Amino acid sequence: MQLLRSALAASVAFAAISSGVKAADEKSDVVDLTKDTFASFVENENLSLVEFFAPWCGHCQALKPHYEESATALLKEETPIKLAKVDCTVEEDVCSEQEVQGYPTLKVFRKGTASEYNGPRKADGIISYMKKQALPALSEVAPADLEEFKKKDKLVAVAYLADGAKELATFSSLADKLRDSYVFGHVADAEAAKAEDVKVPSIVLYRSFDEPKIVYSGKLTDESAIEEFIKAESTPLVDEVGPENFMTYAEAGVPLAYYFTLPDAADKDKDVEALRDIAKKHKGKLNFVWIDAVKFVNHGKGLNLNGENWPAFVIQDIQGNTKFPLELSGDRVGAISKHVDDFIGGKLKPSIKSEAVPEQDGPVWVLVADEFDKVVFDDKKDVLVEFYAPWCGHCKKLAPTWDTLGEKYAAHKDKIVIAKMDATANDVPPSAGFQVSSFPTIKFKPAGSKEFLDFAGDRTLDGFVDFIGQNAKNSVKIDLSAPANNTKPAAAEEHAKPKHEEL
Repeated sequence: MQLLRSALAASVAFAAISSGVKAADEKSDVVDLTKDTFASFVENENLSLVEFFAPWCGHCQALKPHYEESATALLKEETPIKLAKVDCTVEEDVCSEQEVQGYPTLKVFRKGTASEYNGPRKADGIISYMKKQALPALSEVAPADLEEFKKKDKLVAVAYLADGAKELATFSSLADKLRDSYVFGHVADAEAAKAEDVKVPSIVLYRSFDEPKIVYSGKLTDESAIEEFIKAESTPLVDEVGPENFMTYAEAGVPLAYYFTLPDAADKDKDVEALRDIAKKHKGKLNFVWIDAVKFVNHGKGLNLNGENWPAFVIQDIQGNTKFPLELSGDRVGAISKHVDDFIGGKLKPSIKSEAVPEQDGPVWVLVADEFDKVVFDDKKDVLVEFYAPWCGHCKKLAPTWDTLGEKYAAHKDKIVIAKMDATANDVPPSAGFQVSSFPTIKFKPAGSKEFLDFAGDRTLDGFVDFIGQNAKNSVKIDLSAPANNTKPAAAEEHAKPKHEEL
């Protein structure tokens, strides 16, 4: 999942950097903090947001125009909210005290007390998130203020409940839990409910998209059901996806259906509108989005689209780590409708990207997706696998050691297999039960088991041999003093040959 998010973020970074940045001589509304001003600033502000950054950081540069825009907008609120920043290459002591471990790090401060910022990193998302922080978890809404309150955010949940009603405790608990994501209000006035054509007791969602008013029909004391209802209705039938909202979909718990299209295609809007009927039919089972095929071509390739023919469609089950691509031609909407019906009906087989099965002529088994189950789940053998990327510097550094390790176990291939797999050119099959999100990832599968162990130890020859000795079901003796008979070209060079772009 992290790779998917990184792919989207990296692809859009240049566009963000090159647009919306204030001129050098234009006054910024973001407050610059130093070690002399930091403590007094965060302690004196009821609510503030602070970015800890490094000037050379690409993600910080991408965030900058959005942060600037948010600072200006939030100062205009009825209760202004200040945004500030700390240059960690200069104010090292401040960033160390705040335990900053990566850039950019954003923290919300309330009178000096910090909490992690978990919101979007686009201007509208930052503004929305901080406005929610300024509100109580559950606002008491007077009838005269109801119309304005309904427009506080893209989705506002209002409970029409009498004061003291037992259902109010449930709604209040949920508001505390979800305050970072949604705006919650309580209206106790029966006449206000009547004016809204709402019965008491009830919960209503007001939205700035799709149907503007949705009434909850479930049990008002079932907190989990109300939460599920709000989350399901917070997602538009069809929306554009990008770095600012991708994690919302990734964490939604349902598969994601992408329509990859050229943003200026003449029939884009018509096709997207047609998808709404399909999305409505399968609401709650799939989320539908359209995505810029130019900006996010690498994301499409990661979903096993060929990256050449647009538009295209693909369903991704993020939790199941499966992909179901569809190349489009002719009746696109009809083809998508059938593809979705077949997916829901369990009739589709997932697409597993794999290199061709190679001839094995070296001490390390070159693993590909098509042979994964056959090789790795051989009950008679212990298997240690490195999942690498050709461009990864750490992988290149490890490669000679890995080849030497293969040489050491070459005489025992019937018991212990040392393998490697290019995880940019091969999918890890769903049968593995894990996804690769960083390189190198090293996993060990003991003989007779279906479970994988994460490698824990030094990435040295001794470290790998010790780990295998402690965890392998098959016992073999390895002579570490004997020189390795490795006459192949340097594995670092072999790994270095690029095959696919980085996700």
